[in-house]
Amino acid sequence: MNDLNKRSLLKVAALGALAAAALVGCGKKEAPAPVVAAPASAPVAAPAPKPEPFKAAWVYVGPVGDAGWSYAHDLGRKAVEAEMGDKVKTTFVESVPEGADAERVIRDLATQGNKVIFATSFGYMEPMLKVAKDFPDVKFEHATGYKTAPNMRVYDSRFYQDTYMAGIIAGKMTKTNTLGFVGSFPIPEVLRNINAFTLGAQSVNPKIKTRVVWVNSWFDIPKETEAAQTLINGGADVLLQNTDSTAVLQTAEKNGKYAFGWDSDMSAFAPKAHLGSAIVDWSNYYKKAVKEAMDGTWKGDIVTRWGVAEGQNDLIKIADVVPAETKAKVDEIKAAIKGGTFEVFTGPVIDSAGKERLAKDMKADDDWRGKVDFYVKGVEGKIPAGK
Repeated sequence: MNDLNKRSLLKVAALGALAAAALVGCGKKEAPAPVVAAPASAPVAAPAPKPEPFKAAWVYVGPVGDAGWSYAHDLGRKAVEAEMGDKVKTTFVESVPEGADAERVIRDLATQGNKVIFATSFGYMEPMLKVAKDFPDVKFEHATGYKTAPNMRVYDSRFYQDTYMAGIIAGKMTKTNTLGFVGSFPIPEVLRNINAFTLGAQSVNPKIKTRVVWVNSWFDIPKETEAAQTLINGGADVLLQNTDSTAVLQTAEKNGKYAFGWDSDMSAFAPKAHLGSAIVDWSNYYKKAVKEAMDGTWKGDIVTRWGVAEGQNDLIKIADVVPAETKAKVDEIKAAIKGGTFEVFTGPVIDSAGKERLAKDMKADDDWRGKVDFYVKGVEGKIPAGK
């Protein structure tokens, strides 16, 4: 092949390559996949602020401890917490003396934003009434008193009912026919209980007499112990108290005598001496009162008194040593109280000086009970000057 032919073939080959390249260059390119934008997320709403809990406070005259008056009230406070959970915030102040200290504590609790305050001792009445006037938007509740206001009311228990039942047992268990009672202060509430205890005992044992030693305190273990020992030394072999500690019951056990628990179950503290416990369960009232304060149905200027019929008072843990017929008598009286057919103070009620205080077949009302300032026949001694 000559040079001319070689050059012609090379030219043809080159042109072919260029044509092929042109065809490739003119080929359709595959478009990239479109980028799909993610849908815009809806703005997340901030969580609603948690409502502030409703604040409720309690004031106790003694230490909470593990038995007695303040302990029983604190069980009621805990029942409110258990039922209402984080809707409420409760607080308490214990061992608050009656008087100026009580006013300071109640005022401080109102200032802290508590919407309902419970003052759980008779001597808190005047201090609470004073503070209530300065805090018209706060609800005030006073235990065992009698004075009210538009934003203050009273709640109470019919202690004399379970005290009467304790008296039935005491009247059957005594060997000396002498009962002992350790009193706190000579106010109607305590005098009612002394008289009911005596009347209950006399209903099964007409020979009964009751001796009283006053300690002028709601909670004072040394004084309560000394008073109990004095009564035992004087011949009393079954004791009851209107004070807060277990001292009377424990003193009875040390001396081989009998006694009762008060306000709460005290059976574990002196099992050999314990004949039963006259208890008070505040939980239902406290739950009702707090709910009313929360929902706006709370009303002042009223007095509420619940007892055995409402399940607030009872005599529990009656000892095995108590005869079956005596237990049956207690059950009979309890059923009659619940049914509204039995009233502890039914005339004739005769005082220790022989004066008729309630006529035959007459039944006491709350007004009469609230003015009790005497011992019934069979209670020895004189009532000291009032608190």
